[in-house]
Amino acid sequence: MKNLKFNINGILLSVFEITVGILLLINPISFTSGIICVFGIALVVLGIVSVIRYFKSKPEEAAVGRELSKGIIAAAAGVFCIVKTEWLITIFPLLTIAYGMIILLAGISKIQWTVDMLRLKRKRWFLPAIGALFSIICAIIILNNPFASTTVLWIFTGIALIIEAIFSIVIIIINGLTESEKNVQDEKNVQE
Repeated sequence: MKNLKFNINGILLSVFEITVGILLLINPISFTSGIICVFGIALVVLGIVSVIRYFKSKPEEAAVGRELSKGIIAAAAGVFCIVKTEWLITIFPLLTIAYGMIILLAGISKIQWTVDMLRLKRKRWFLPAIGALFSIICAIIILNNPFASTTVLWIFTGIALIIEAIFSIVIIIINGLTESEKNVQDEKNVQE
C-alpha cells in the first residue's frame, strides 16, 4: 500500500482529467468559457500583485524589475479574457490543440513509465505502454481534427480524456498492488 500512497498524485491528476472530460461532454463551450474567465482573473490578480510589488520596492530595484509594465500588461490581458470570452471562444479550435498537446504529453510521460517498468523488470510493463499508445493516437487524432464539427471534436476529446485517465488509475492501482505483494514476499524471505 506504500506505493499506492506514493502514486496519489497520479491518481489525483487522473481524477482531474476525468472531471475535465466529463465537463467537456456536458457543455464544452461553458466549460471553456469558465476556464478563460478563471485564467483572466488569475492574470488580473498577478497584475495587481506586480504593480503593488513595483511601488513597494526601492526605485532602483523597481526600474530594473519592470514590474509596473508587467503588471499592467497582465491585468489588461486578464480583463480582456474576462470581457471578451466570446471572442476567445471563436478561436475554439486553438483550445482543442492545447487539449491535444496535453494528451500527447501525457502519452509521452507514459513512455517513460513503460521504460522504467521494463528496466525494473516489472511484469505488467505493457499496461502503461498500451496507455501511452492510446494517448498518443488520441492526441494525433485531435491535433489533425478530422471531424466535421467542433462539437464532435470536443466530444471525442472528452471521451479520450476520460478513458485515458481511467486507464491510468487502473495501471497505478495494479502496479501499487503488485509492489505491495512484492514487499510482502520480500519480508517473508527475510524472515526465513
